[in-house]
Amino acid sequence: MRVSVFDGPVAGVVLPVSALRSKESCGIGEFADLIPFADFCEKAGFRLIQLLPVNDTGTESSPYSALSAFALHPLYLRIQDLPEAKKFSAEIKALAMKHEKAGRFDYREIRNDKLQLLRKIYDACERDVKKSADDGSLAAWISENPWVVDYAVFMNLKYYNFEASWKSWDKMRTPTHAEIQARWDNPAHRSGHLFYAWLQMRLHEQFSAAAEYCRHKNIALKGDIPIMMNEDSCDIWANPEFFRSDLRAGSPPDGPNPTGQNWGFPIYNWDNLEDVDFSWWKERLKSAAQYYDAFRIDHILGFFRIWSVPDGELTGALGWTMPHQGITTQELAAAGFSGDRLRWITQPHVPTRDIEAVNNYDYLGTHGLLHKVMDRIGDEELWLFKPSVRHDSDIRAADLPDPVKDELCRKWRDRVLLVSGRDDSAEPEYSPVWTYYNSTAWNTLSPEEKNALEKLFREKRAAEEPLWKAQAEKLLGMIAACVPEMIPCGEDLGDVPRCVPEVMRDLSIYGLKVIRWEREWDKDGQPFVDIRRYPEKSVATTSVHDSSTFRAWWEKEGGGEAFCATFFSEEKRTVNPEEYTPETAAAVLSFLAETSASLFILPVQDWLDLDAGLAAGDPEKERINIPGSVSAFNWTYRLPVSVEELKKNKTLCTAIHKICTHRDSK
Repeated sequence: MRVSVFDGPVAGVVLPVSALRSKESCGIGEFADLIPFADFCEKAGFRLIQLLPVNDTGTESSPYSALSAFALHPLYLRIQDLPEAKKFSAEIKALAMKHEKAGRFDYREIRNDKLQLLRKIYDACERDVKKSADDGSLAAWISENPWVVDYAVFMNLKYYNFEASWKSWDKMRTPTHAEIQARWDNPAHRSGHLFYAWLQMRLHEQFSAAAEYCRHKNIALKGDIPIMMNEDSCDIWANPEFFRSDLRAGSPPDGPNPTGQNWGFPIYNWDNLEDVDFSWWKERLKSAAQYYDAFRIDHILGFFRIWSVPDGELTGALGWTMPHQGITTQELAAAGFSGDRLRWITQPHVPTRDIEAVNNYDYLGTHGLLHKVMDRIGDEELWLFKPSVRHDSDIRAADLPDPVKDELCRKWRDRVLLVSGRDDSAEPEYSPVWTYYNSTAWNTLSPEEKNALEKLFREKRAAEEPLWKAQAEKLLGMIAACVPEMIPCGEDLGDVPRCVPEVMRDLSIYGLKVIRWEREWDKDGQPFVDIRRYPEKSVATTSVHDSSTFRAWWEKEGGGEAFCATFFSEEKRTVNPEEYTPETAAAVLSFLAETSASLFILPVQDWLDLDAGLAAGDPEKERINIPGSVSAFNWTYRLPVSVEELKKNKTLCTAIHKICTHRDSK
């Protein structure tokens, strides 16, 4: 049964499964918690629940760093609901008592504790599981889900390698598909493999039951499909032909990230994927369709063009878009750049004095250090990096003081062009560095030289747009057509190429409108775009998992003043632009619910602001993730109360229901 909620305006809520808290959960949200949460949503008037990714991420807490594109996270299993767990009630109760009272959960500790208990339960029922794998329900499930063979073999090897990356294993680092199958068939490893297959079958059963309950309540489930895979994943290990390990995905420099972002995920080899009719992607989507009525395509811009960074670079600064149009040496020569002049704009030239300044002004000592990684240009006090220095990781690995490394890494990025073709080619191709206009070399060029280069840059960018459009039409067309029963939505944030809105519109893919960022940036005061001008096929929201909450933005980032300046005139202002009270939240969210976007889906924290008793004193404590940081804080948010308590909260349910009803009436 599929839900019928998409026939009109929809109000919904988004959160990670891990954030759920119920009377039955053990310190972290579980799939079964979606059942009482759906009861709350029904009472509050929500018609959609959006979840962050739910795949197994191993030791990584980020749901966007999956070990498998198919396997569900064992943390989301309700242990006491397992038919094999009846004799383990004392251990389950102890697990809950240890973790349930925590405000935010300790990801690694609860994962270790939960997996240890699950292994204990499996050991006690192993004979029955093996019988089921021979001719019972587990055998049938494995047959219907052949991906579990790669996953189980991978995870069992990972377990015996103390969860180290497959790149450091002594055996099976680069197995063939036949070798993986042979290991799965080996009786000596059968017990370890079936543990993971059994877990995945039980997870599927519980998630399916929760999804069906939501549909019974006519509440849609929306999933999240991360675009990239963790390098230390089963999929890259088992199917390396689908990925390019020489390039990493990321994003170019921007205000919050002056050196860009390097996510560390290999980019796709789309040619090889197309050779097998994109079967891996199609199976991934069909797997998701078992649970979801709609799905979010993470970083949809990456299907048009992905920011690619050479493996070995530690930042995202020296990258380029893929696909791209490189600039040839002949084109540069025609523009007046060859020989030393070409070298000047493509290789960093480092003055001795700049390194002396961070090395205690020790002239001789600085020369000695520079000789380790650089070659001097004749008798000049000017240096070039040695050919052996291919990436900034080579600088970091050199025997140099940290201040010198830091400065040399900055110099490494100081260039106008970088090689974006094969750097061992006799005729390399070049692309402009994203921040070329800030480089030392650029600022020494004559106006004529700058004009010649910028003309080349414009021509190449114009030639790239059709490439990006054609690639997206092929890839997103495949994705949209693969599972027509699911509504596709795209996270189209960032530096958006001109062709993106057209392609998404033609394929009926819903765009994302983050209200605080939907502004007319080129106008005085940067007013917000009228929420009634959003495309109907779009998703409007107040915050995302990588941003501050709406209350934090309102109170700490000047959001309230900016919002009121556009949407609430002085004579009509009934809200406080400096303090985000429940009354202000009710007025603001009721107004925003009038958006013309058909989907109005807010993070659960932004809905909880309607009740002062549920809001944290410091809204920063309610964040899900702080991009660019690695800490025990990220991805460990939990609801402040149980979902059963939310359902009983008349203040909250009434306030949300009023907004949802107001939206339905528009």
